[in-house]
Amino acid sequence: MNSLTVEQRIQNFVAKIEAKNPNQPEFLQAVKEVALTVIPFVATQEKYDGMKLLERMAEPERVIIFRVAWVDDKGEIQVNRGFRVQMNSAIGPYKGGIRFHPSVNLSVLKFLAFEQVFKNSLTTLPMGGGKGGSDFDPQGKSDMEIMRFCQAFMTELCKHIGPETDVPAGDIGVGAREIGYLFGQYKKIRNEFTGVLTGKGLAYGGSLIRPEATGYGVVYFAEQMLQTIGEKIEGKTATISGFGNVAWGVAKKFTELGGKVLTISGPDGYIYDEDGISGEKIDYMLEMRASGNNRAEDYLKKFPSAKFFAGKRPWEVKCDVAFPCATQNELDLDDAKNLVSNGAICVTEAANMPSTLEAINHFIDNKVLFSPGKASNAGGVATSGLEMTQNSIRLNWSSEEVDARLKEIMTGIHHACLTYGKEESGYVNYVKGANIAGFVKVAEAMLAQGVV
Repeated sequence: MNSLTVEQRIQNFVAKIEAKNPNQPEFLQAVKEVALTVIPFVATQEKYDGMKLLERMAEPERVIIFRVAWVDDKGEIQVNRGFRVQMNSAIGPYKGGIRFHPSVNLSVLKFLAFEQVFKNSLTTLPMGGGKGGSDFDPQGKSDMEIMRFCQAFMTELCKHIGPETDVPAGDIGVGAREIGYLFGQYKKIRNEFTGVLTGKGLAYGGSLIRPEATGYGVVYFAEQMLQTIGEKIEGKTATISGFGNVAWGVAKKFTELGGKVLTISGPDGYIYDEDGISGEKIDYMLEMRASGNNRAEDYLKKFPSAKFFAGKRPWEVKCDVAFPCATQNELDLDDAKNLVSNGAICVTEAANMPSTLEAINHFIDNKVLFSPGKASNAGGVATSGLEMTQNSIRLNWSSEEVDARLKEIMTGIHHACLTYGKEESGYVNYVKGANIAGFVKVAEAMLAQGVV
């Protein structure tokens, strides 16, 4: 066995990753968060010792960077950069979304792909981890410009993906419209109709409840978390950030189970509605998103009794449960202190890495139930996996069947987190549980397949 202490192993590992990946803060944050819990576990498992499994998981199997040249409506040539990070295929074909946003860079996509490996492992479905995208900004573009960009993007990407190789999905900036254009171009070039993308429209192979799936899964996971302390969602209040598909799904399911949603947010600030965001208010979230301007303040146009707090985040509002649904590092230490002092009992991540490491540690130190996104927001990719299954067997399941399978998967993920994360005191460290449970499945597959 390695003679170094666990602390020395962690320091040496992090130092290696930092040296190989300079100027990639998001990726380094994600890897460090996993290392802090997985390396102590590996130190107790002789079969893993010396195999450098986590070091191999932190190195992408393949990174593809390509030029995307397209013509805008003025006839001018535009040039963007496209990416696909194929992180790990030990348990199945690469699986992960495509993101179109100006913030897209290699660090962001590597962090997302690394998280995706563990998230997909937790679903127990045969899916590896990957992520892709472009610095293209769909905001303010016409449908024809978006179509031309998607066609140019897929013309290159199609060389590297396939139903048994890599199955992308949607993400920020890539919804049903973009998936349709991407799929159409893939089909034209490859002359095949396969389940190469998920998040497709129902008319050509999509799955029911896919738009709601991530949010639904998050609430199912929160429901399981609350049950560990003898609580339930009924009668609880929640704060939510964002107002896109994930926030919409969380609001729908949380309200359906008897809870009350108090906030949504955007880059401009947050809305507080003390009467609760339910019914037509939840439906209006989709209209706001469709308008394309990302302004939470627009909520007041239809529901003027609510309050808008410009430039602020919703974590200062007193609540029982918090659902960060927007983007990475949106909830920092000060926000965590606000939530704890206001009596929050559960924080369930719905976005990818929305909490900083300092915020996470504050929740855990104060014994607040806290779930990392790799566990609680896995419902989206789980339903994408179910879409892949439906495509393979050429059958469509009802929304009730998909929802039941989704709830079963989220319950299974929660059980896996309990297995590795429950402490002697009874408190469940979901970060530790999710990281180790996700690691074990991938590690076993990698050991079985040799050094490849």
